[in-house]
Amino acid sequence: MKLLVISGGRHPYEESTPVLEGFLKGAGHSVTVTEDASILADDAGMGGYDALVFNTRRENLPDFGDWALDDGEQEGLKRYIRSGKGFVCLHIAGCAPAGWPEYHEITGGGWITGTSYHPPYSEMRVNVGNPSHAGAAGVANFVTNDELYMGIRFDEGNDVFLTGDAEEGTWPWGPERAPTFMPGGTYPLGWTRGYGEGKVFVLLLGHDGRSFETPEFQRIVLNGVAWAGGN
Repeated sequence: MKLLVISGGRHPYEESTPVLEGFLKGAGHSVTVTEDASILADDAGMGGYDALVFNTRRENLPDFGDWALDDGEQEGLKRYIRSGKGFVCLHIAGCAPAGWPEYHEITGGGWITGTSYHPPYSEMRVNVGNPSHAGAAGVANFVTNDELYMGIRFDEGNDVFLTGDAEEGTWPWGPERAPTFMPGGTYPLGWTRGYGEGKVFVLLLGHDGRSFETPEFQRIVLNGVAWAGGN
């Protein structure tokens, strides 16, 4: 398949995106990587790609630059997916910018800056809740090093296939690193949904290069690309 990977923003993408590009190409895909999101507004250019992969945080964050999509890029992204193309959204790429909350209508949920939170990055167990799901093909329960997102938006109709369990605890959080209670429970980590005629694949794992090196993570992403970009 011909894939477009959009990267860049506030996360260690200098670590993770090269790993992503490497294993996508290793699986035989043609991959274009860019931090320039202006192509999203170019219907003709986007039409040449089978699927779009977001490994990016598109917000205007203080002291970190303006990575937010402009109106033309937002509308182009919607047209692309609605037309029947695939969209694979990794980790915090599902974060809805303050000026575009409708983004979560595409993803079915994700990180909300100022509301969402997570325990410290650590070794964590990932559970395959639906082994028959296309996203879980060839993957059993596994351990990785990553972040377990909590307090996200999550919409009805998402087809969840991956979860993570957390014990309750108190950890430093926020700009002031204040002690923050985080409840235990089971949290969604991977789901699929439709948007128009297109397919949307969301995976909340993938914080850094180490996370991307996990074999099961790579298998899930490849499954997502095959599912979202397939006809």
